[in-house]
Amino acid sequence: MEMLNSLAAGLRNLAGIEPLAVITAGVIVGILGGAMPGVSPSMAVAILLPFTFGMSPTMGLVMLCAIYLASNYGGSITAVTINTPGTPSAVVTAFDGYPLAKSGRAGEALGVSLVASVAGGFVGIVILICFSAPLAKFALKFWPAEYFALAILGLTTVASLGGGKWLEALIAVLLGLMLNTIGLDHVSGVSRYTFDIIRLYDGFSFIPALIGLFALSEVFANVEEGNFKAFDKVSDDKSISSWPSLSTYLSLKWGMLRAGILGTIIGVFPGAGGTIASFIAYDVEKRLSRHPEKFGRGSLEGVVAAEASNSSSVGGALVPLLTLGIPGSASTAVLIGALMIHELRPGPELFSKNPEIVYTLFSSLFVANFVLLVVGALGSRIWLKVTMVPKSILYPMIFAFSIVGSFAVRSSLFDVGVCVAFGVAGWLLNKFHYPSSPIVLGLVLGTLIEMNLQMTLLMDGPAMLFTRPLSAVLLALSALSLCAPALRGLRARRNKKADKA
Repeated sequence: MEMLNSLAAGLRNLAGIEPLAVITAGVIVGILGGAMPGVSPSMAVAILLPFTFGMSPTMGLVMLCAIYLASNYGGSITAVTINTPGTPSAVVTAFDGYPLAKSGRAGEALGVSLVASVAGGFVGIVILICFSAPLAKFALKFWPAEYFALAILGLTTVASLGGGKWLEALIAVLLGLMLNTIGLDHVSGVSRYTFDIIRLYDGFSFIPALIGLFALSEVFANVEEGNFKAFDKVSDDKSISSWPSLSTYLSLKWGMLRAGILGTIIGVFPGAGGTIASFIAYDVEKRLSRHPEKFGRGSLEGVVAAEASNSSSVGGALVPLLTLGIPGSASTAVLIGALMIHELRPGPELFSKNPEIVYTLFSSLFVANFVLLVVGALGSRIWLKVTMVPKSILYPMIFAFSIVGSFAVRSSLFDVGVCVAFGVAGWLLNKFHYPSSPIVLGLVLGTLIEMNLQMTLLMDGPAMLFTRPLSAVLLALSALSLCAPALRGLRARRNKKADKA
């Protein structure tokens, strides 16, 4: 009852034109920021941080959290319509969202991505409110061995990302891991594969690489084919404007719940974030689906898994931030700066000294989630118009936004070159039927795997990986996940032989 009373008091603090205007502005800016390739959620929050200096601490924090929440959905808009993920976590949304758009079902993909984002966000917020302290304590018990095992578990999703081409997917993920080793060693400080190029000391910037692999590679492939028309089925089919039916949403409800819970749990672990949550949730849903063959070709279940998990990870990432003062993601690291600027100290003292701010923030997340649903639904017709633009206009725009977006990350022309180079690499890989998504998985998890393995070996040697129970369980699950496709293939071959006999 005390918690409900605190939430009710928080809602009363939001009853007014100014708080609602602040939340609405944050949601709109977050959607636009997330939809723009190269502008990550953390970048959107950082860009708007100076505008909160004149606000009260509560309203400043509310606006930044609304931006953070909405930007995770915004990335799905361009991922679905033009195969250009606006955020790293939207990469997984593009796997099925873009094929759906190409087949004339852009309305369904956008509608499902919106509702899944809202549902996942709601799950994350509820878990944040009810279990913030216990979840934070549990995450605090993670040693490097557990982080390494979790990352390995995430890496096993490559078996699903490659579909039936497991060998090509394995080669692609190894390429991503190899590219991730370029730069200074995070523990010893030794330079690797830099060839005395100072810009390579920090390795490849992830955002330019991501834009190149998914946006520019698509442009290059279509230019090669001379394909400059709008998507035929999309532009001619009137069903483009159709919204999913209620029965469609109800059929996906358990997927939303599973992905929402999984995304929240993964979001609690500092450094994991929405991208890893999306990959793992996508893999889980594919394994549980009755039609796994549709994943990667236009499955609504795949869109649900990606969007519900990355949105729910927001609530998870806020758990260690608010209760322990530990940032769970890049965006929450920016939020720590915002709290410090407003003379607020994240951690247990925030709950004891400023409970009204904490519960006003919790209440504002519910309101922001509802505003996101309304704004996303009203703007759906606008998002759909993107698919009707002729490619002769669209591709130069994508190329320009890709160049500007990659430059904006660090104001570096070197990053522009990285973007173009990865675009060419992605085009060549797709040309020879190698998937690009496992490369992203290798780039995302490479640092996490390397750092935590080195720290584990320095602490107590490799035995720690198997003597700590949680680490051993996660590694066992990883082994089962890797063996499952091979066992299914062996069983299928045996069945074929039995049928022939």
